[in-house]
Amino acid sequence: MEKIKNPEQRWHDMGGFPAGQIDKAQHDFAIWEKRVDALLSLSTKKKLFTVDGLRRALEDMGADAFEKMTYYERWIAAINQNLIESGIYSIEELGNKMAEVKKRGETYGAAQEGKS
Repeated sequence: MEKIKNPEQRWHDMGGFPAGQIDKAQHDFAIWEKRVDALLSLSTKKKLFTVDGLRRALEDMGADAFEKMTYYERWIAAINQNLIESGIYSIEELGNKMAEVKKRGETYGAAQEGKS
């Protein structure tokens, strides 16, 4: 039997809906995914934002983000949103830092060798 969505149920609440098989195989995390996890841990330990704030940012992304972004892409976006809201850095500062990092090169190796 297929569950009927309650009109008051938010888009991210998928409890009770068919979702297919879950791949339980472990995978090796990319270095950036490990860094996202570390950033979350440090940010919450320093009380820069709460888990509730993180959840709100994740839920406010909308259904499209959950369809197109990976788990860690959503998490870094939510962390970023909370750090901006907390005044840790501004959107302008973030943009400047992103431009600086982009100049380093597309890969870590290129950055180490000074190539772009």
